[in-house]
Amino acid sequence: MATKVRLQRMGKRDHPTFRIVVAEEGVKRGGKTVAQLGYYNPKTNPPTLNVDKKKLEIWLANGAQMTDPIRKLIRQ
Repeated sequence: MATKVRLQRMGKRDHPTFRIVVAEEGVKRGGKTVAQLGYYNPKTNPPTLNVDKKKLEIWLANGAQMTDPIRKLIRQ
């Protein structure tokens, strides 16, 4: 099964934070993950994005695909 780099929602109600994780394609949003690559906090001003670029490059080289929201965040 293919792996995807995607967001995993964390935090409290009305105060979301997100982990940037690698997970199998069919796993639920809050399910088991393969690796954690960083985090994203949209509530800070400006929003906080922290990604381990080396790990991300390794996973992309191994065939993992980024979801659209992750692709947009990484471009910024």
